Amino acid sequence: MILRHIIRTIRDAVEPLYGLHEAESVARLVVCDRLEYNLSQLVTHYDEECDIVDLERIVEELRRGRPVQYVLGRAEFCELEFEVEEGVLIPRPETEELVYRIAETAKRGARILDIGTGSGAIAITLAKFVKDAEVVAVDISHEALVIAERNAKRLGVKVDFVKADALGDLSSLGEFDVIVSNPPYIPQSDIVDMRKNVVDFEPHTALFVPDDDILKFYRATAENATKMLREGGSLWFEIYEKAGEEVCVMLCEMGFTQIELFEDANAKPRMVWSRR
Repeated sequence: MILRHIIRTIRDAVEPLYGLHEAESVARLVVCDRLEYNLSQLVTHYDEECDIVDLERIVEELRRGRPVQYVLGRAEFCELEFEVEEGVLIPRPETEELVYRIAETAKRGARILDIGTGSGAIAITLAKFVKDAEVVAVDISHEALVIAERNAKRLGVKVDFVKADALGDLSSLGEFDVIVSNPPYIPQSDIVDMRKNVVDFEPHTALFVPDDDILKFYRATAENATKMLREGGSLWFEIYEKAGEEVCVMLCEMGFTQIELFEDANAKPRMVWSRR
C-alpha cells in the first residue's frame, strides 16, 4: 500500500474519537514507529509502497479507543522513550513542564522523592536531568513498579523503587531536598465528560478521586513532607486545574511558605510549588 494511503486509513479510523488534527498525529506516530522513520523521512516517502504487517490489528485497536501509546507499547516524555501498558498512566505533556521546572531548580546531588511514580517517568527523567541526584520513587502498584524498573534499566539510570501507599506514612524513607507528586486528582463526576480512550483503558486508581475529597492525596503527601523535607526543601505538585486555590490554602494552613501556583502552556493552573 502507498504510504499516504496507510496514513489516511489510520487517520480515518480515529478521527471520530480525536478530531482531524490529532488523528493525523496518531497516524504519523504509528507509521514512524512501525517503519522506523522520523518525520522528515515520512514526508519524503509519502508516495512509496510500504508494508506494515500488523496494520489491520493496529487500526482495529485504535478504532476501539485503545490509546496509541498502549498499542505501540511506548510513550515519549521529555524526549525520552518510556514503556507503557495498561496498568500505568500514560505520561502527559503538562507533566513534562513540571519536570523541567524541578530540573531547573534542583541542586546538584539533590535527594528526590517521587510519590505515585507509575511508569517512572518523573523519577527517571529527574535522575537523568539532575546531576548526581539520588532518586527514590514509590507506588502502590506492583505492576507499575515492574514497568518503572524496566524503564530505568533501559534508560541507564539508578532509581530506588519502593512499594508503598501514598496515603500512608513514608517517613521511613528518610529526608529529601525535593518531593514531587502527580497524584490521582480528577473528580469522579468528571468521567462523563472524558474521552473513551482515557476512561476505558487507563487505570482509574491513577486518575480519579472522590468528589467530596479531591485533596486526599495532596494532603497525605503534604503531611509526609512536613516530616521529610530538609530545610529549604521544595514540594511540587501537578494539580487539578480547578483546585489550585484549594491546594494553596491547604499548604498555607499546614505551615508551608513561598507557595506559588504556575500555569501550563495552555494557560491552565497546573503546578504548585512550596517550601516548608
